[in-house]
Amino acid sequence: MIERIGNVLSSPSIGLAGADGAQKAPQAAGDFSSTLANVIGSAVDTLRQGEAAGIAGIQGQLSPLRVVEQVLAAERTLQAAIAVRDKLVGAYLEINRMQI
Repeated sequence: MIERIGNVLSSPSIGLAGADGAQKAPQAAGDFSSTLANVIGSAVDTLRQGEAAGIAGIQGQLSPLRVVEQVLAAERTLQAAIAVRDKLVGAYLEINRMQI
């Protein structure tokens, strides 16, 4: 099953549409730990940007619109991270309930 998913993700016929509508080829699939590290790093960066935007907004260095955009992006990222965590915990508990 995992091999099939890897084959689908690395298939050149599947592209991702960018913001401009152009198709982008997916990046080569790495191992799970490096992918997870990249996702976590990106999430942390987004949260830091939201925090920095809030501070800059309080100091009057950033427009309220930009502050709201950055804070909402950080909020969405945090909600996604919490949802993934909840799914992982649920899967772990389900595995523990299995009879061997």
